Amino acid sequence: MLNKKRINTKNIKSKFMEKDYLIYKLSETIKTTSRIDKELFTQFNVKRGLRNEDHSGVLVGLTKVGDVVGYEKLPEGGLKAVPGKLIYRGIDVEDLVHGFQAEHRLGFEETAFLLLSGYQPDAEELKAFSKLLVEGMALAQKATMNIIDLEGQDIMNILSRSVLEMYTFDSNPDDITRDNLIRQSIDLIAKFPTIVAYAFNILRHSQQGRSLHIRHPKEDMSYAENFLYMMKGPGNYTELDVKILDLTLILHADHGGGNNSTFTVRVVSSTQTDTYSAIAAGIGSLKGPLHGGANIKVVQMFEHLKTAIKDWTNVKEIDAYLKKMLNKEAYNKSGLIYGIGHAVYTVSDPRALLLKEMARAMAIEKGLEKEFAFLELLDERSVNAFMTFKGEGINKQVCTNVDFYSGFVYEAIGLPSEIFTPMFAMSRVAGWTAHRIEELNFASKRIIRPAYKNVGERKTFIPLKDR
Repeated sequence: MLNKKRINTKNIKSKFMEKDYLIYKLSETIKTTSRIDKELFTQFNVKRGLRNEDHSGVLVGLTKVGDVVGYEKLPEGGLKAVPGKLIYRGIDVEDLVHGFQAEHRLGFEETAFLLLSGYQPDAEELKAFSKLLVEGMALAQKATMNIIDLEGQDIMNILSRSVLEMYTFDSNPDDITRDNLIRQSIDLIAKFPTIVAYAFNILRHSQQGRSLHIRHPKEDMSYAENFLYMMKGPGNYTELDVKILDLTLILHADHGGGNNSTFTVRVVSSTQTDTYSAIAAGIGSLKGPLHGGANIKVVQMFEHLKTAIKDWTNVKEIDAYLKKMLNKEAYNKSGLIYGIGHAVYTVSDPRALLLKEMARAMAIEKGLEKEFAFLELLDERSVNAFMTFKGEGINKQVCTNVDFYSGFVYEAIGLPSEIFTPMFAMSRVAGWTAHRIEELNFASKRIIRPAYKNVGERKTFIPLKDR
């Protein structure tokens, strides 16, 4: 951290090369040199954040992998809010989930196959693919020891470094032929849960002095159960825990090509770099608190509200406190209600609706009915409070997003907040790899290179002796 007490702005010549002063000088300078006024975006018709004026996303590519629907564009102009839809390879995710549930089976393995291939596997193909995943979960001893050596504060960073290290274990890492891309994709999807579980157990051992458990994945377990087994050990999770974790993996597996991390993977992939570099870039994007960490913020907010609101059934008390939050008078004074609103979904987030169905069953199993009832009431009153606060119009219409319930179910399962975002990556890597394969197989592929309008002033060179 900059020690401003050490900075003496007098006698600049003698102080110029001191680290603290140099950092201070550069920091003060970029206040103006790096500032871009918001009005310039409108003046030059630049789409800030790749968003149109109506808040819809700017079309920057084509995909067949996934689609996200939250509104319709009207012929006369403007947008119409519609119930949210999430589509995987042409199939509504609600149909996908309810299909798995009707057949009383888990579905993440099939979802990953669908995203990678573009079609639903038959029974023999699904069995073979599931076998490939579980066989690929095991890490070489050297890789395991390297994760131990990569001990750190953040599991997302450990995951990123571990993925980059997989390059060194790959006999053909730079090959971007379709066969090799599929091989690498399956290996990455398989190894993410093992890396995350090992990294957490090492973190817990180093920070809390707990026993270090390195459990090897089992071939007779599903993707979701193997993760819980490696995280918690045998007998420490239920059948419902496995089912609801499998559901969250399905719901987070893809979200179209426009979400930040997937777009990052596609941008990096368009350079024809190796798979591990592209996926590590996606992890770095997802780590950002504006992208992958929202469910942690919801959990923290929920814990606060359980204390701040005395009567969990009192609508007036809840509404009054939520209004204070929106007015930046309560909680962290950010003016936000975490888990409310989404960049695309307006009327409803289909992932939240599907997760809410099973979260209720989990609340009953874990004896958390009162907490869940409070969460449901917060869901209803938060949406109402936000829309009352913001006014009418499609840009003000909001819904509860998937983060509102995912943190609750993770905590109910007994999973620590340190792995909430890594679990997001564990699921989304299926979508990332599918989009990478598509990006590298366009008939007329081209490196992604958007344009930036320069709004800086022109200057003349000043000789060093005259500065």
